[in-house]
Amino acid sequence: MGAVQEASRTIKPGDGELESRLEEHRSELTGYCYRMLGSPFEAEDAVQETLIRAWRGYERFEGRAALRSWLYRIATNVCFDMLNGRERRARPMDLGPAREPVIENLNTLPEVTWIQPIPDPADVAVQHDTIRLAFVAALQHLPPRQRAALILCEVLHWQAAEAAELLDTSVASVNSALQRARAHLAEADLQAADSTPVDEALLARYVEAFERYDIDALTSLIREDATQSMPPFDLWLSGRDDIFAWWFGPGIGCKGSRVIPTRSANGRPAFGQYKPSETGEGYEPWALQVLELSAGRIVEFTFFLDTDTLFPLFGLPARLDA
Repeated sequence: MGAVQEASRTIKPGDGELESRLEEHRSELTGYCYRMLGSPFEAEDAVQETLIRAWRGYERFEGRAALRSWLYRIATNVCFDMLNGRERRARPMDLGPAREPVIENLNTLPEVTWIQPIPDPADVAVQHDTIRLAFVAALQHLPPRQRAALILCEVLHWQAAEAAELLDTSVASVNSALQRARAHLAEADLQAADSTPVDEALLARYVEAFERYDIDALTSLIREDATQSMPPFDLWLSGRDDIFAWWFGPGIGCKGSRVIPTRSANGRPAFGQYKPSETGEGYEPWALQVLELSAGRIVEFTFFLDTDTLFPLFGLPARLDA
């Protein structure tokens, strides 16, 4: 997005133009707040609160800074308030090693709040590497001020001086926070994102193979060291053999599912999965599948099972007819 540059203008809170100008920033503020909070729903709440505070406080703003930077200052403080005293959001692989694909290892942890996916915005280019689930999860390990400094400088490409002004601190403090944050991300050993265009033909073959539950076809599409997780369960699987042991063992109920494409999630292909209804009539929602691809193979499956909240967010129907 580049450095914050915008000429100030005189606008009254009663003017329709003020509302319009505030709304212009909603999409980018949502991306910022999502990276800070790890939830699209909390991000939406944070942005709404940001715009309300800006509306109420605009007469005191008086154009002393660019409107955009002022909104980011408000949004940062809103996120800090929301993060105060709260446990960080996580992915199953953040909590422990992979385990065997047996039903006894399938547990929920009510004290854990999970990272949630976000639909890619339709009106702006998404920086895919900085919205990946793994990257957003790694951000949650950082203290809030380090997190904000890293997002502002590394993702949004603000200058350290601009970030320091927003965070009411010194350039030296921002640089120190960046150094610590970068060191943590290096320890997280995030794999480089695949920068090649999404292979639509591969995805079509995956949908066909999954709906047929064709193990031979799936084997050719899934990398041997692939992983799978299924929030809100803490179990995650490492390796294609364990994934298949689950799919054709405890997860055999997914056989016969319908899989339909939807909006990309976190810069990655996403699908709504519907299992055959127990009544034999149609298909019931089961999971939002988010796939990670690399070098022409699927390397990660995340099956988000909270369909009640996620399917409406991604515009997926509540059920499918037979």
